[in-house]
Amino acid sequence: MAVSGPAGAASGGETPSDPMPDGGNRRASRSVRGGMNRWRIVRAALVGLLVVSAAACADTDGGSDAGQAGGPLDTGAAVVLRVRQVEGVLPPADLLARLPIVTVYADGRVLTEGPRTLVFPGPALPTVELRRIAPEDVDALVERARAAGIGSGVDLGRPAVADVPVTRFILGGATGVDVLEVYGLHESGESVAGLTEAQRAGRAMLRALLAELTDPTGTPSGGDAATELYHPEAVAALASPWPGGPREGPAPPEVSWPGPALPGPGLRSNPGQGCVVVRDAALTELLTLAAKANAQTPWRSGDGRWSVALRPLLPDETECADLATD
Repeated sequence: MAVSGPAGAASGGETPSDPMPDGGNRRASRSVRGGMNRWRIVRAALVGLLVVSAAACADTDGGSDAGQAGGPLDTGAAVVLRVRQVEGVLPPADLLARLPIVTVYADGRVLTEGPRTLVFPGPALPTVELRRIAPEDVDALVERARAAGIGSGVDLGRPAVADVPVTRFILGGATGVDVLEVYGLHESGESVAGLTEAQRAGRAMLRALLAELTDPTGTPSGGDAATELYHPEAVAALASPWPGGPREGPAPPEVSWPGPALPGPGLRSNPGQGCVVVRDAALTELLTLAAKANAQTPWRSGDGRWSVALRPLLPDETECADLATD
């Protein structure tokens, strides 16, 4: 997605903006304004630009390295609205593997994190849920996002609490993106110091928007959108050396890694971790193995044992660099 100004500095087109002078919410924006009719033109332009790009790639692409990059471009994968957590108490390795909370695409697909199990260790591959909404519902979500303050430069303050996540709202358009970051979005009750009433009200609007975006059945027009399992065309594998030393309980059984050799190239945001992308026949085999594995399973690749975090790639993601959150 094309990004204007400071919002385009980082890989993947999502980058935190400069802090507010008072330490409150952060934003980087170039607004796409003009009401509902203007947005319909923008949505059509986003999809049209991707169609042109896909045709150009088809004329020039001579293939790619196995498993690393170059998957087919999804012409409906323009991101209209995305919400993700980008900071908090999680280590960098876990943040990279974390899925966005919700992503709305120009063609009406809505992808959300699947339910998380309380069983430890968790599954090897997290699930993603897909629902489809009508074009008018995409329009309505954009209008509600604008009404909730995304792109307006609203100051939402900073609650006096420590070690809570930053929630990033990204609203896309044909000329760039608006980014609004909110520290402690859910820490805004009357008992929390450091916020004005106006800031509490603004945060409540964003929480209501997020609840609507993640509703597994509802749509802005009041209809029902059936939820199904999202089947990724590629999976990123974030690999780090298997930890040695004593462990509680029996060691989990080792599994042979079916994809490109681990650990893969290091990541700029976390140099101690490598990443590869698994596609095609190797992906089919990986999905079969992952269904029987868990998040603690050691994977054998060559002479090494690796701890691997599997991350389904979303329609707008094609390579490991797309996982960067800063």
